[in-house]
Amino acid sequence: MSATTSVPTTLSGLLEPIPADRTALVQPDLNVRLTYGELRRQVQDLAEALAAAGIRRGDRVGMAIPNGIATVVSFLAASVAGTAAPLNPGYKEDEFRFYLDDTNAKVLLLPPEGIDEARQAAGSVPILTVDTSPEGVVSLRDVTGRTPVAAPDTRDVALILHTSGSTGRPKRVPLSHANLTISAQNVARSYALTQDDVSLCVMPLFHVHGLVASTLATLATGGTVVVPAKFSPLSFWRVAQEAGATWYSAVPTIHQLLLARVKPGEPPPAGAEKLRFIRSCSASLPPQVMHDLEAAFGAPVLEAYGMTEAAHQMASNPLPPGKRVPGSVGPGTDVRISIRDDQGRELPPGDRGEVCIHGPNVITGYENNPEANATAFFEGGWFRTGDQGVLDEQGYLTLVGRLKELINRGGEKISPREIDEVLLTHPAIAEAVCFGVPHQTWGEEVAAAVVLREPVAETELHAFCKERLAEFKRPKQIHITEAIPRTATGKIQRRVVAQAFAPKA
Repeated sequence: MSATTSVPTTLSGLLEPIPADRTALVQPDLNVRLTYGELRRQVQDLAEALAAAGIRRGDRVGMAIPNGIATVVSFLAASVAGTAAPLNPGYKEDEFRFYLDDTNAKVLLLPPEGIDEARQAAGSVPILTVDTSPEGVVSLRDVTGRTPVAAPDTRDVALILHTSGSTGRPKRVPLSHANLTISAQNVARSYALTQDDVSLCVMPLFHVHGLVASTLATLATGGTVVVPAKFSPLSFWRVAQEAGATWYSAVPTIHQLLLARVKPGEPPPAGAEKLRFIRSCSASLPPQVMHDLEAAFGAPVLEAYGMTEAAHQMASNPLPPGKRVPGSVGPGTDVRISIRDDQGRELPPGDRGEVCIHGPNVITGYENNPEANATAFFEGGWFRTGDQGVLDEQGYLTLVGRLKELINRGGEKISPREIDEVLLTHPAIAEAVCFGVPHQTWGEEVAAAVVLREPVAETELHAFCKERLAEFKRPKQIHITEAIPRTATGKIQRRVVAQAFAPKA
């Protein structure tokens, strides 16, 4: 797709041109909907309430709120008053404590009930309760005052997220209003989104996938975002039918869960009749799954490629009549893509190398991390994704591997070192190395190899992890071994460890 310059604005500015009476958000489990006029008012009211609670430009507003209207309103309001810092509600206490401390969160937004691990982790961080009335009005409990808030600048940081590195602690990714709005407009243009489109959001709103693709790109064009509290394969098609969904975006795991409920040869389920396309991103989509999805649901499946540092989308297969290539993530979508060698030299089509990207949606650096920034870019501002890929003569990108050692579990990018460090706090463990192993549903699953100081049962180690790690991060296999495999030079490489403990054919 040819590069087109999007006009940067702010997240609240994206909403301004949309007629006030159009439906912006629907939460089916609460049976509430907000028009664009109501959404704009609620975002401004909540931003002024946050300001009255002491939030200023740049202050980090921690959020751990399950999907719903309250999540969207809180995210947008936090980006106006300060900087939104959404967190996975499923984190454990130690994980919440780390992320709240690392972002220097000034407040933590929580729903009225639940998310107890976050409450325990908050410490000195004030907790503000986010209420949603039966009519869908989102407000801060016990904050009655209002403080005027100046409109943010396009360069202000709207969103702070973490991305994991294989050789260090998670890195902070500062996404400006310009990064996010340009990316949202790129996504909207890629799929020709209009005010008639209805996005069924099944991705969590603490990731750029759900925030940018499912939500912001839809709101940028005056469409409607349907946001259930959680994804359920049992209710998915009923919600899609009632909402008149025209598209949805998800990781391959969700697509496969929906496919598992369909018998081959059956007509598409009720609710699929209005789908213009199905989007897949955040993990590799097997070509067979793509074919099965199209056969089962009667809509073209478009695989895309995104990452946090690019405010999500970088490439995508195009809508018909454009060519869809199974196994490829398509051409760049208003983002320049280059394949380079380890010296930063551009390689010709067909050659394998590191995927590098350039565009106004891409960050210019990690926050307060000069060491990471020194290696994250090639000359000219080309960001190194850490993925290996090949571009063909038509500019279609095929990903062939990862230079980074992240574990990609159904789109969740997991830092192995983060899990190493948790295991190493167990008094019986002398060494620990985590790695990814192939998994039929999730793509990859977490496993670990440990060397013990003293005998301990594997069940005890699993229980130890259960107390300290979110479910998706827990090693499902823990191999107790006499020694960790090393290279000839004595270095530990996760892929070498993974190969040593791979199931023998």
